[in-house]
Amino acid sequence: MFIIRRAVPQDLAVVNKLLGQVLGVHHKGRPDLFRPVGKKYSDEELLNIFSDPDTPVFVYEEGGEVFGYAFCAAQTQDSGSMMPLRTLYVDDICVDASARRKHVGKKLFEYVRTYARENGFYNITLHVWECNPGAKAFYEAMGMAPQYTSMELIC
Repeated sequence: MFIIRRAVPQDLAVVNKLLGQVLGVHHKGRPDLFRPVGKKYSDEELLNIFSDPDTPVFVYEEGGEVFGYAFCAAQTQDSGSMMPLRTLYVDDICVDASARRKHVGKKLFEYVRTYARENGFYNITLHVWECNPGAKAFYEAMGMAPQYTSMELIC
């Protein structure tokens, strides 16, 4: 039996471990941008994120162990020529390497989708690195489609 719940301070170590796995994937794909080791957030920053109602972090727990997370952030758009709306931005979804191919990511994404609908968000957005085709295929399988394309030219 599994549950998906908000992250709490006791999840700090496992969330840091999962963030390290994400960093490894990104470093492998873009070593020019991502360091081989490091932390995206300090422990203090993570604890602040966990406690902020506008940055929900959901964890997938089974048998008392956390096997994945979804970092989200509420965003409001209301300027210029853009329509006013609330977006739930997914900053990161990670499933522990030991739990991949067990539908943990799908369950997390479905939970995020339900959360967004129940809380009046217009849409869910995220960024996916081109060097991570597995993540891109996963998000497409979840029904996501490109909203815009970000391009670069390395000088």
